[in-house]
Amino acid sequence: MAEPVQQWWARRQFSRGSAVPYEVGTFRTAWAAYPELIRQYHPELNHGVTLSQIPLAADVLLCWECTVGHRFAATPTEQRERPGRIRRRSAWCPECSTLARPQPVVLGEARAIPRAPRRPSPALCTKTPDLPSGTAFLSTCAPRPSSAAEAALRAGLTERLLFDSGVNAVKVSRPFFRHTEVWPDIVIPELRIAVEYDTVGRHGLEHVGKRQDADQRKDRALRGAGWEVVRIRTGPLAPIGPFDLRMTSVGVRGITRLLDAFRGIRGDLLVDAYLR
Repeated sequence: MAEPVQQWWARRQFSRGSAVPYEVGTFRTAWAAYPELIRQYHPELNHGVTLSQIPLAADVLLCWECTVGHRFAATPTEQRERPGRIRRRSAWCPECSTLARPQPVVLGEARAIPRAPRRPSPALCTKTPDLPSGTAFLSTCAPRPSSAAEAALRAGLTERLLFDSGVNAVKVSRPFFRHTEVWPDIVIPELRIAVEYDTVGRHGLEHVGKRQDADQRKDRALRGAGWEVVRIRTGPLAPIGPFDLRMTSVGVRGITRLLDAFRGIRGDLLVDAYLR
């Protein structure tokens, strides 16, 4: 039967006729194969007896402390064989091992499922100026336009409509990703209308799936700021908004259709006042 470490040490002192029956380091080589047990063992918890003074097969109860802070008593053999010599941290502590073991599911028994901790929200960009929601402005964070079709659409609108082409962003009240601003392809502050030119891209992945969900979030943010959105949807892309237009390309006829959509949103009197 296993005995406490102080009784075991006293008995070894008597049987070996020495105040130090085993010198420090006697069993260091044998314990080196168990680095996790070396970390869990503290001599101050075991009356000053170091682990290297205890044989691996000794039938003695020792006090251990896992990295989490659980303290428990076990013999060297129990520790070395718990459970099945699987080298994971929870294997060397009975409490951690129990917590790591999947619990059986009992039908009809209500069990609370622990909620995963929420990840902290990313910090908002601080470069957005402090403006009222719905204000158009020139943003330093907006990406540069790279689509030739978008440039042609902008040029066609500039020929037919007078608007401030020096702005590229709209301040919104709800965060859109890490910003409180959105960047439509074309911003028309005089009419408070944003124009987007959507294609599926070279690989057919643009403005579909999750990217379409982001487009709809962007539209909601703009409408929440008092703006309206007209999306030109090309190829297989179906309209996602009430004023979206399906086109194969943007030419003179496409610009006319776009202006008619503006009239349907803001009325003939306001839109015609900005025609060239």
